[in-house]
Amino acid sequence: MITITRKLEFDAGHRIPDHKSQCRNLHGHRYTLEITLQGKVIELEGNSDNGMIMDFSDVKVLAKQHLVDVWDHAFLVYEQDHAVREFLQSLPGHKTVIISRIPTVENLAQTAFDILKAAYRDRYGTGLRLKKLVLHETPNCWAEVNDE
Repeated sequence: MITITRKLEFDAGHRIPDHKSQCRNLHGHRYTLEITLQGKVIELEGNSDNGMIMDFSDVKVLAKQHLVDVWDHAFLVYEQDHAVREFLQSLPGHKTVIISRIPTVENLAQTAFDILKAAYRDRYGTGLRLKKLVLHETPNCWAEVNDE
């Protein structure tokens, strides 16, 4: 099996409600998402994907559809952070995404992995699967989720 990786970026806000420092405040990041897929190389003469695990443009389309466009320029708020949820709901047309975990980079990476795992699962009958997801919160801080 071979792996390929596609990198995408998006901007989003969040806060860590119980954090001892500045992250308890509303703030945002330029996130970088790395999606690593594993599978067999497609061997179909005349097929646009011949010789590939998956076309990188198709990797991007699915990631945008299922995650990036949903989270980009949104505020990712923990479902139990009631004060912030109420505040965001008071802003007309505000893009808010409610998640079931505190939005640390670790939990966001796991949530993103869970969302994208189903999107890529065996699309071509070649054993394609999401192998690893890396989410950079800053250039120096990130979390990785591996499917092992």
